[in-house]
Amino acid sequence: MVDYRPFGRTGVLVSPLTLGAMNFGSRGNPDHDDSIRIIHRALDEGINVIDTADVYSQGESEEIVGKALAEGRRDEVFLATKFHGQIGESPHHRGNSRRWIIREVEQSLRRLRTEWIDLYQVHRPEPGTDFDETLGALSDLVHQGKVRYLGTSTFEPSAIVEGQWIAQRRGRERVVSEQPPYSILAREVEREVLPVAQRYGLAVIPWSPLAGGWLAGRYRPGLTEPISRRAERFPARFDPRLPENVRKLDAVQQLAALAEEAGLSLIHLAIAFVLEHPAVSSAIIGPRTLEHLESQLDAAKVTLSRDVLDRIDEIVPPGTTLNPADAGYLPPSLADPALRRRSGRPGDIDGRTG
Repeated sequence: MVDYRPFGRTGVLVSPLTLGAMNFGSRGNPDHDDSIRIIHRALDEGINVIDTADVYSQGESEEIVGKALAEGRRDEVFLATKFHGQIGESPHHRGNSRRWIIREVEQSLRRLRTEWIDLYQVHRPEPGTDFDETLGALSDLVHQGKVRYLGTSTFEPSAIVEGQWIAQRRGRERVVSEQPPYSILAREVEREVLPVAQRYGLAVIPWSPLAGGWLAGRYRPGLTEPISRRAERFPARFDPRLPENVRKLDAVQQLAALAEEAGLSLIHLAIAFVLEHPAVSSAIIGPRTLEHLESQLDAAKVTLSRDVLDRIDEIVPPGTTLNPADAGYLPPSLADPALRRRSGRPGDIDGRTG
């Protein structure tokens, strides 16, 4: 029997595992029928949350999920999707503006074959767009009955707090969840994001508890090249030759030995670790095949002992992310040198202002 957990303070109960649909479609598993079998298998095992996004395979993931739920299973599912990423080539078809949100929610509803979205999430921050503009548009969707709850993904602690402030002071619907990256190898969110979520009663549904495959045993000593299409797209996270990833590989080897000593698979150890944190409502798993799903299903039944948790803390200390690229978002204040340098700005003469 599944031990369902509270989804923050919403009153909704969710399974400890969320089925992530990023790998359904052309960027993962292009076989729609096979993907639908995976979805149905997850539902049969008691998973009642599915998380997707409009940008996953440019809408194809949503279409697959919609087909799977159209067979009389929509009411079983707490259905989550996201907006923000680039759809097509138009510069208007992306972002967190009211213009895009009002248009794109209709496309997601059509692809998902549903009249409402349970959790509509801002996929990434967009500092150039007033957060109140975003929350105002999303609040309208809640009032129209097209969306039930609002969430964010990979937001910094200050932005999470800002969202709560805007809701209170300006009469917007409140964000009720945050979806951060969280795994044994990426623990930075333990410093502020998770405590802030607890303080405001937000549900937390972490993505990548297996660290993109690192904690599934896919990376071993001796590898010199990326081993997947995702690894090719994000070499900073996956290239085994980079020093940051060498550190990850060393940690993985120690964790694999610890898992074997504890009588667990590395996959179960990794997912159980994420589920151990009291802020976490449900961890997102992203299987591409039925075999992947089967290897992860029982992780929610695992309870890690204090000794095992202490050993994990020794291998990767609390609050530590071994590779900064695994944070999932680099704020413009760090990405754009012009935002942190007085000299060299447009209009400066020989590096001097005036």
